Amino acid sequence: MKVPVVSSSWNIKRSKTFHRFCEVAKYILSYFVLWKRGIQRIGGHFGGGVQSYFLFLRFLVILNFLSSLLIAAFVLIPSIVFRSMNFNSTIALTVNRTGRNTVSLVFSTTQTYNYDPKPDALMVFFTYFLDLVSGTGFMEYSYLFYGYYNNSMIESNGFSYNIPLAYLLTAAFYFLFCLISSDIKITFSLHFHFWVNYSFKKKLLVQYNVYHCFDSFSVDLEEERLKKRAASLTLGQTVSLYALRVFLNLIVLILIGATFYGIAEATQFSQSRKTTGFVGLLLQYLPSMVITASNFVVPLLCDKIALLEKYSPSTTVILALLRAVFLRLVSLGVLLYTLWEQITCKGEINSGNCTPCNYYYDQYKCWETRVGQEMYKLTLFDFLITIATLILVEFPRRIVVDHCSCKLTQWVGRQEFLVAPNVLALVYSQTVVWTGALFCPLLPFINTIKFIFFYYCKKITLFHNCQPATRNFRSTTSNFFFLLVLLFGWMLSSVVLLYSVAKIHPSYGCGPFRFYPAMWEVVPGAVEMLSSTSKEFLFYIGSQKFSIPLFIFSCVLLCYVSALTSVHGKSVALLKSQCKLVSS
Repeated sequence: MKVPVVSSSWNIKRSKTFHRFCEVAKYILSYFVLWKRGIQRIGGHFGGGVQSYFLFLRFLVILNFLSSLLIAAFVLIPSIVFRSMNFNSTIALTVNRTGRNTVSLVFSTTQTYNYDPKPDALMVFFTYFLDLVSGTGFMEYSYLFYGYYNNSMIESNGFSYNIPLAYLLTAAFYFLFCLISSDIKITFSLHFHFWVNYSFKKKLLVQYNVYHCFDSFSVDLEEERLKKRAASLTLGQTVSLYALRVFLNLIVLILIGATFYGIAEATQFSQSRKTTGFVGLLLQYLPSMVITASNFVVPLLCDKIALLEKYSPSTTVILALLRAVFLRLVSLGVLLYTLWEQITCKGEINSGNCTPCNYYYDQYKCWETRVGQEMYKLTLFDFLITIATLILVEFPRRIVVDHCSCKLTQWVGRQEFLVAPNVLALVYSQTVVWTGALFCPLLPFINTIKFIFFYYCKKITLFHNCQPATRNFRSTTSNFFFLLVLLFGWMLSSVVLLYSVAKIHPSYGCGPFRFYPAMWEVVPGAVEMLSSTSKEFLFYIGSQKFSIPLFIFSCVLLCYVSALTSVHGKSVALLKSQCKLVSS
């Protein structure tokens, strides 16, 4: 009788010891959380809404850093090793002029396609500077861009490594990793959103951020006040309000449409001019300047228009975000669409300037690198604009407001840290990186450094130049919405990846896929080199025998999750009704 008691007490003691060990380990690991104390201090001074921006920024820094390690391990380091060992492809590629889509190594009636962007040995410093900011010259002939990577395949003593296959699969796994990370973050954010919204006691037990812990309550009160005002409107006033909102939305659509037209024209003008020097640099950055200017001016006008629509604070923030998201992401899509039209001769790849390469070779000898250069310039220009705004606008504004007592400066006041535009800028930057990662493999690493600078710059301007926001909104809802917008950016970038891999012919003179009619063609070739067992397994996964049961299982799982969500919704409604009864 005593043995089980002793055993049971020993198990309880072991369980407590293990639980205590986990708590100590968690406490120790909390010291290694990136920017933990700084973000907590920001939340204590400026509230959960501003804190959500820095939490989102930290998530993107970690995501880009891990993505950089993935690309470096499977693409960058093997390419450097193989190039140092002289395992490079040296076959001159030629294309038969008499027959389209025919690759030949005959030199009688063919033209050799070479891509050699090596800069001259002797160059002035100004030329190096132009190459650095534009991604040309010595920057173009480096591991930064697609064109520098070779189509090497190494086989030695049972070891084989296929650079084209590794390049493509790494890009695919990079996108998959970002999708899984974003989904996990969205799931935790949604869980935390419900936990905060329906656990009212937790709101009152927050030990830090005493003032701003009631920001969601103030938003609730303001929204209830606006709902009562809307309910008291007459029929004529309601019709007038909705007519005004329709008219204002038409104005917003006209502004956004004019922006898209300007971006397309700027891209075409920039690509059609070949000018060197400083003027050439301005022409190369013309699409970036137009996109940046439109992303600043148009959302500002939309925010002023949103004030006339008389929505609740949360609805106003979400509507402004949706308009700005549509503007920024579709602006990037317009830029890429204009580039693709010029690369593929407006889709007519078998006629005109696209003969016989199936792309406009005379202007785009390595079109993948040109697309990567555009994404590189967008990333760099966004960083330079942020630093210039901090130095030339935000600090001088604070100095003038603090040391000048005139009515105009006091009316302008210190700036507020607007969470929605700042988060949207992060989403836009990350979308640019996802879009250009296939053509500029080191872009995630560049974005990691850029976001680290962003953290310290935004933190400095927040504590020295900004005042607390006069309008609060729910930080928990914002976190979920920000991640959802990030997912939309990922979807746009995945469309770019799929179209580039499957539709456009790779450049003949550069890159790992120069001998393939499409980037995707490297995968069937690699599958044919596998053993029979591996091929049968892959074919089984792609067959109906596997896909139909998987589809049925997914439907059953979806029905279960939907039913569980319905039950939770009813529980939440019941708890809310009980809270109303208790409060009354």
